[in-house]
Amino acid sequence: MTFPLLPKQLRFFVTAAAPCPYLPDRDETKLFTYLHKSDGRELNDALTEVGFRRAQSIAYRPACQTCDACKASRVLVDEFIPSKNMKRILTKNQDLIREVKTPIADDEHYALISKYLVDRHQSGGMDGMDQGDFGELIEDTVVATELVDYRNAEGELLASALIDQLANGPSMVYSFFAPKQPSRSLGTFMILDHINRAQMSGQPYLYLGFWVQDSTKMNYKQRFQPLEVLHQTEWARLGEDQND
Repeated sequence: MTFPLLPKQLRFFVTAAAPCPYLPDRDETKLFTYLHKSDGRELNDALTEVGFRRAQSIAYRPACQTCDACKASRVLVDEFIPSKNMKRILTKNQDLIREVKTPIADDEHYALISKYLVDRHQSGGMDGMDQGDFGELIEDTVVATELVDYRNAEGELLASALIDQLANGPSMVYSFFAPKQPSRSLGTFMILDHINRAQMSGQPYLYLGFWVQDSTKMNYKQRFQPLEVLHQTEWARLGEDQND
């Protein structure tokens, strides 16, 4: 893969192989580089375009030798039309109040993500997160990052999303929500709300991270059509019934 518009002095590193968190009996290897405050925003834009994701001050993408199942994905927001079920989810959550704020890791958010990880992601690699780890997840950023909260009428925090604002659309870095609110479908709602935010701001994409067709954790993203995925060096539309 070529890296257009990237500084020539940028250095990349490769991790050691580790068990894949998405597909059983496979190992993963990652290619990564460091983002710096001086040019972090522009570099994050360029790296996202070629399939990288941000975690704290690191940008990474899969570099597995025998597998290319993980593909960067983004919603074409101008063409997106919610399904009947998605419209019902939007209606169920129309009472929520959105608040966009500077990313600060406080006790309220840590309590929420702790409940979320216990309920949804036991043995998922993040279930042992302490407050220091959480602080790094939320606050360690050199790009344009915001924390988007959703509260009910009583002021209770029900969901939150960490968002990087890129030049051509928001990137959903991480989201978490109250696990005891299944009827609200808060994970889906946050994606729908950020599609709407991108539409309102005139941005063409919402970046959803990696799509993995054979992973139940990651293949839900194909419900948000039209969806583009990155094949090697080219973004291509994923058909609603496509087995890619």
